[in-house]
Amino acid sequence: MKLHSILGSIALGLAACCASVQAQTYPDKQIQYVIPFPAGGESDYVARLQAELFKNKYKQTMLVLNKAGAGGALAWAQLNTMPNDGYTIVGVNLPHIVLQPLEGSAQYKTEDITPVYFYHFTADAIVVPGNSPYKTYQDLVKAAKDKPGTLNIAGSGSLSANHMAHERWNKQAGLKTTYVPFKGTGDLISSMMGSHVDAAMTYLPFAVQQKGKMRLLAVASEKRHPAFPEVPTFKEVGLDWVDGAYRGVAVPKSTPKDIQKKVSDLMAVLNGDPEMRSKLTAGGYDLVDIPVDQMPDFVAKRTKLYVQDAKDAGMIK
Repeated sequence: MKLHSILGSIALGLAACCASVQAQTYPDKQIQYVIPFPAGGESDYVARLQAELFKNKYKQTMLVLNKAGAGGALAWAQLNTMPNDGYTIVGVNLPHIVLQPLEGSAQYKTEDITPVYFYHFTADAIVVPGNSPYKTYQDLVKAAKDKPGTLNIAGSGSLSANHMAHERWNKQAGLKTTYVPFKGTGDLISSMMGSHVDAAMTYLPFAVQQKGKMRLLAVASEKRHPAFPEVPTFKEVGLDWVDGAYRGVAVPKSTPKDIQKKVSDLMAVLNGDPEMRSKLTAGGYDLVDIPVDQMPDFVAKRTKLYVQDAKDAGMIK
């Protein structure tokens, strides 16, 4: 065997050995956790809770970095250029990573994203400012029908769960309202507080966090939330609608399978913490546990549903 072949084999062996050792000791240093949205939204809020719990459990730092842009697409387009050692993870959302590439301007494809764990689901919700003249869901619908095209509905990102929900609402309720995209949930708060928009198509946790400042009118969950016993579900107001956004973490596609599993297992440990679960459930988050080995089937099923919904709503052809 030639010398360069021998050296090449040794190098490959050492790389495999190092990867194996790293996977066994993971996590033994700081993890960088990139959130593709501004501070203050659901993704950011939960990431910071996870970082605090991570520090307590593993005596290491989980550094949360906000890298907002294009409704998450900026960070997702850069995901596969990031380190693949399990110490850089990126927040990832469904249906965003399915819908954005379908539109054509996103600099990534759905198959470029490698989710390894989904930890919660947030139900769609319609919220108005606390001083809004619309006291009920029926009030808002009446205003929208009386003056078609004049109501502005805020949401987080384009071709996102909020955008999809807005189009679905228009279609199912027979309305014509205008969607106004913001960089993230946190960014639309000031516009809502200043009544620069008429309402927001957002998520249940937003309504919980802003209770007293905002008014929840309807929620796309199976049943009413204990914090809002007087607020109807979309089913109760006549719409066939139970949906929202899934959130989790992804790693670069080149990340070795054993390290993908370690990241998935780590997130499962954080998501399984009793105190964490209690806090998130009270906050309007529906907890799920989708590990890396279930990911292909889960994403395939959700993709099929999202594509059909987007076609039905006229978002794509």
